[in-house]
Amino acid sequence: MKQSVTLRRLTQFATVTAIALALVAVLAPVQAQDEISGEVNVMGFGTGDEIATERVDLFRETYPNVEVSFTEGALDEQQFLTAVASGTPPDAVYIDRALLSTYAVRGALQPLTQCIEDMGIDMSIFRQAAVEQVTINGEIYGIPDFWNNIYLMINTAAVEEAGLTLDDISTTDWDRLTELNEALTRIENGRVTRIGFDPKLPEFFPLWVRANGGQLLSDDGRTAMLNSPEAVEALEYAFSQHEPSGGRAEFMAFRDTWDFFGSNNQIVADQVGFWPMEQWYMNVLADVSPDAPIAFKAFTDREGNPISMATGSAWAIPTNSANYEGACALAATMTSTEAWIRAAQKRAELRAESGTINTGVSPANAEAEEIIFTEIVGPTGNEVFDQGIAFLVRFWKPALPFLS
Repeated sequence: MKQSVTLRRLTQFATVTAIALALVAVLAPVQAQDEISGEVNVMGFGTGDEIATERVDLFRETYPNVEVSFTEGALDEQQFLTAVASGTPPDAVYIDRALLSTYAVRGALQPLTQCIEDMGIDMSIFRQAAVEQVTINGEIYGIPDFWNNIYLMINTAAVEEAGLTLDDISTTDWDRLTELNEALTRIENGRVTRIGFDPKLPEFFPLWVRANGGQLLSDDGRTAMLNSPEAVEALEYAFSQHEPSGGRAEFMAFRDTWDFFGSNNQIVADQVGFWPMEQWYMNVLADVSPDAPIAFKAFTDREGNPISMATGSAWAIPTNSANYEGACALAATMTSTEAWIRAAQKRAELRAESGTINTGVSPANAEAEEIIFTEIVGPTGNEVFDQGIAFLVRFWKPALPFLS
């Protein structure tokens, strides 16, 4: 359901609050709240920021008879599968969508057909690609949470020093990309002090294969295509991008020294030229180094077409969960439009109070994303990050049914 909203700037929080309150009635779960009780133990989810805590608080307020607890940190596969095998799984699990099918086909997760029906979850408000990631043999096994996409982050100071411009930075021509990598790499006294281009292997290998016109899985998802000519060529090329820095070992040893989440990160410290990265990192940079010399461009395939790789997690329910209803209510609440707006509003408030930049948050819930990026996230006063936000909205607008 499309909401009618009027907020245009961050300071108008009252209007956003009104939107959120209105959504309580619109999005209230079908199943009666007082019918759901007991404990819900969650594995794989952390509550380290306001995006998490605000949504958890909403769940606790909505379901006061449910006691929810978290085993924080990334999902431990061995711990999870051992718990499932022993018949004592967590009630809910927060899992990478790229890995969800692996657990589902092994019988560790159960379909959410009944959950979706009980809670009245409208799956059409979620991005289709995210829903496809959690759909196995026609059944949905997870409710999508975040929506991460990849684009190029560029150290403009390094580009300028090398006598280049932003127009030169591109991943379309692979021979030219190698030249850019070499031009931006800096070696001092036999040691690398700046990586020219980071291909982000192995995590972004699927993106390289797609850029080369291939894919890692057949269309039905049942056949691996790792040995296809496109995949082999993509791996060989992307791996070769470590060579200007002295090879993979030297490359990784240097990259591991970066202050990735700190104020002396690889952009500020001039330790990288450019690299593909998920858009959430823009929010990190905006917070810890708002004056960093950064710019953003699309990652393109060899035909020059902008491409990306959608990533993110999902809420799932293990087989033999002791509290299916409670886990289902948690998944529904955490991914609801109301929850995302509340979390985004809180982030905007905190950033406004501290005088730092708010670049928003990107949920797989496209209905919530529309409101966040058209009504909550406004001009930041920082030209660089305003350009980054505008790039995101413009670049992915065709994939947003509410913005088309």
